[in-house]
Amino acid sequence: MKHRTRTDEKIVKYLNLLISPVSLESGVKERPDMIKNITNVRGFKCWGAHSGIKSLRRDLAIIYSEVPASAGAVFTLNKVIAEPIKISRENLENGMAQAIVVNAGNANACTGEQGYEGARAMVTALAESLKIEEDLVIVSSTGVIGEPFPTEDIVEGIKVNAPKVTNRSSAGSFAANAILTTDTFAKEGFLEFSLDGREVNMAGIAKGSGMIHPNMATMLAFIVTDADIEPKLLQKAVSESVEDTFNMITVDGDTSTNDMVGVLANGMAGNERLTSEKDKDYKVFLNKLKEMMQHLAKLIISDGEGSSKFVEYRIENAPDKAVARKLARNISSSNLVKTAMFGRDPNWGRIISAAGNAGVPFDYTTVDLYLGNERERVKVLEKGKPVKYDRNFMKKLLRESHLSVKMDMCDGEAVAVAWGSDLTTDYVLFNSVYTT
Repeated sequence: MKHRTRTDEKIVKYLNLLISPVSLESGVKERPDMIKNITNVRGFKCWGAHSGIKSLRRDLAIIYSEVPASAGAVFTLNKVIAEPIKISRENLENGMAQAIVVNAGNANACTGEQGYEGARAMVTALAESLKIEEDLVIVSSTGVIGEPFPTEDIVEGIKVNAPKVTNRSSAGSFAANAILTTDTFAKEGFLEFSLDGREVNMAGIAKGSGMIHPNMATMLAFIVTDADIEPKLLQKAVSESVEDTFNMITVDGDTSTNDMVGVLANGMAGNERLTSEKDKDYKVFLNKLKEMMQHLAKLIISDGEGSSKFVEYRIENAPDKAVARKLARNISSSNLVKTAMFGRDPNWGRIISAAGNAGVPFDYTTVDLYLGNERERVKVLEKGKPVKYDRNFMKKLLRESHLSVKMDMCDGEAVAVAWGSDLTTDYVLFNSVYTT
């Protein structure tokens, strides 16, 4: 699947028009060619609006299921936890949820009691507006850390906009745009598949371009499906799927205070409920959930702050999965590797050095290493010995916006893949004036 980078200026200009505050809340005509989204999943409605936190852009998203849904989620492992994360953890203890509310522009982190009460007020306002129980509401925030939380503006925004939730396709796009911060485009996905002979739909939205190094950034993802699955089994599927998707991406090595991935399954597809890993259709559901998460994760990397490259790091034939994952993450996180990718510099020594610093057994003398792009790779190391190659041809390969690094450990059968961006001067400049 092709993923764009922030250097695709024409696409950015077009997508910014979609994100812009043009009044779209009335008179919207649905187009037959509109991409399917959350609103195409049975029983789900949503909305996205401007509540006043951000200047002239949507900053409030609401997702609502007509019936209570099984719910699973993973949260940041950062020791500094945003206030809404605390409430969402509590509300998800029973494995059920019916609505999600997200604000952008303020992370509501390091805000103390005032921030906690603000997050609680968001929950109360949405529950009252939708006439559901408060413990069925998931709340999330993204934006600048440490700023006083604008509770009154957000609560008023919820009260005004919650009644507008709809299954019109445009509403799905509104919601996807409303959770963005420094992102340059909305990140959405949709899948159709069968369980128990029934058609099942799954859709998701995500945000993230900086503070991306999930360990479960600011990174948020919300996925909904009409599949019927028992809450504990859904939680297991979410936790497993995150490991090989969102937990294998990095932009800058920073794990946010607000990282969250939440999944709702309302059962309205009518399939026989999945209750065990042994159920014949569970593997199908799990694979589709992983596919959705991988798609959204790659979109996040494509939009890395200041990035000009999307890089895939593939570890093959490792002794076990844990070693492969650790190597892939450590190499993709290396600033020296990322700057080499930015400069189109085939300095493979940085890759080997990062692998040797991953904290797992590593013998470079058994390794084959390849560099290139998504169409062609060139071997630069064979069993630890440098291979002669045409440097001019290599630099030509590395001019591409989608690059590939493959390491064959020749020591087993395990495979892991990570995705990352390069580290550019634009990233430094952007983040040096983030709040000003």
